[in-house]
Amino acid sequence: MPFIFLMLPPQTAITRGWARLLAAELPFVQVVAAETAAEATAAIPTAEAAFGTLTPALLAAAGRLRWLQAPQAAPPAGYYFPDLVSHPADVTNMRGIYNDHIGAHILAFVLAFARDFPTYLPAQLRGKWSPRPLDTGVLALDECTALIVGLGGIGAEAARLLAAFGVRVLATDARRTAPSEGVTELHPPAALDGLLGRADFVVLTVPHTPATEGFMDRARFRRMKPGAFFINIGRGRTTKLDDLADALRAGELAGAGLDVFETEPLPAGHPLWTLPGVLITPHTAGYGPHLDERRYAIIRDNCRAFEAGTKLCNLVDKANWF
Repeated sequence: MPFIFLMLPPQTAITRGWARLLAAELPFVQVVAAETAAEATAAIPTAEAAFGTLTPALLAAAGRLRWLQAPQAAPPAGYYFPDLVSHPADVTNMRGIYNDHIGAHILAFVLAFARDFPTYLPAQLRGKWSPRPLDTGVLALDECTALIVGLGGIGAEAARLLAAFGVRVLATDARRTAPSEGVTELHPPAALDGLLGRADFVVLTVPHTPATEGFMDRARFRRMKPGAFFINIGRGRTTKLDDLADALRAGELAGAGLDVFETEPLPAGHPLWTLPGVLITPHTAGYGPHLDERRYAIIRDNCRAFEAGTKLCNLVDKANWF
């Protein structure tokens, strides 16, 4: 007897294609791609599995739901509402599909800072040829230390790449018990304050959770090594942007590479747009080829595991949102 897999609205050309592929590849799955809220409401009472974003009302009507596949690696705040956290259904996410792309983005920020690009990119726009003194504004990477805050898949890939350039890598992580390739020291999250002063680059890859919301504040920026660089490609609400701007204006940090922001888009007129030493990308660190194929593979493989009664991939600790 096929189980019902409800794909919650809205649908796109991509999700409709996934629905067709699932139906063709997995005869034990009855795929319902709901185009409207009314269709989702009609289907949810008998659905055993679902993909997308559930509302409290839909969850209350979900009499048979045992698995929910989140559409992102780290869904926005509010996705894990209290009733979903307490519900017996498992939740899985899309983590792991961005490791190579975001790892490369982190390395791009590090290399740009090490070679003084924040000085030369604005000079190029002004048509100004103005090399700085030979030993100014550049770093020897084999003399640098990076602290990766969150050694999940993305953090581990960044560590591997940084170590290949000779960077000494420290890391904190809430779950990992052994360091990944390239990591010299692994510490629990509680050790963060004592590690910040040792790093030339502090790299945030942690998700937004109740424990990480706003945890990079002025007090923690003051703990960083004078002249260090701050990089955030995790989630914007982990970092208080006004506090970061204050630290940069005070000369406590040399620069920041930011792909995610407390408010997105970053508001026009925010000082981070124009402060020296700041590199900004508009939440594009995860961009790259093959992402939709990777998303579909997770959905397909989890459908197979669900049918077989084996462990689902990318299970989430709902109370902690990741």
